[in-house]
Amino acid sequence: MSPSPGAAQARDEEEGPRDFIRYLFFRLRPEWRRRSAEERRADLDDLERRIASPPPDLSVRTYSLVGTKPEVHGLLWMLSPRLESFQEYEARLWGGGIGGYLDFPFAYLGMGRRSEYLGGHAHEGQEAGSLRPVDRKYLFVYPFVKKREWYGLPFEERRRIMGEHFRIGHRFPNIRIHTGYSFGLDDPEFILAFEGDVPAEFLELVEGLRPTEASRYTALETPIFTCVAVPPRRMIDLAAGLP
Repeated sequence: MSPSPGAAQARDEEEGPRDFIRYLFFRLRPEWRRRSAEERRADLDDLERRIASPPPDLSVRTYSLVGTKPEVHGLLWMLSPRLESFQEYEARLWGGGIGGYLDFPFAYLGMGRRSEYLGGHAHEGQEAGSLRPVDRKYLFVYPFVKKREWYGLPFEERRRIMGEHFRIGHRFPNIRIHTGYSFGLDDPEFILAFEGDVPAEFLELVEGLRPTEASRYTALETPIFTCVAVPPRRMIDLAAGLP
């Protein structure tokens, strides 16, 4: 007799395979600007080519944080069914001349999964657990950790509390949430990302969630990154100080 499937296998059979998700934030060191103009042009052209050549099973989107977060200049948002694809891609990315001038102050890893609190209820574009980008203009990213007391509550009590959370989210149908589950894979428990076209809508969403019962169980939700979707070359040029 074959063994009973584990929880993860059973979930995959019900919902389909789950992608890994990676948010890689980078910063270009100031000393790079001391290289000759010819070297800098070659570096930027080379990095653009490398970004545009991911493995076949990896999707990547690029964002600029110039003007929004001084610690970082850009973000690569990556999705793949294989962890090894991230290794292959990033090893190629930073293998060029500019690689020695890049720092990576923040990076997060997670997996996609449908929220256990939804049951049979979900609204299109809200908390169904999809990680697939919808290509909105802005992306808001932050790690998230709950207090340990949260996990000591009975499941039905947690579901009740999260119901209020979801109802507030439904007031903002133009904001798409992407929840990455990071338990045991990375330092946070979750890595959250929200896509939207109007920053004020996300501001109002977060403000509306502050008084909720669920927010009392939040242990960490910083740093927060406000990212602007741009083509790869634009991301690179902004990082290099080219307006």
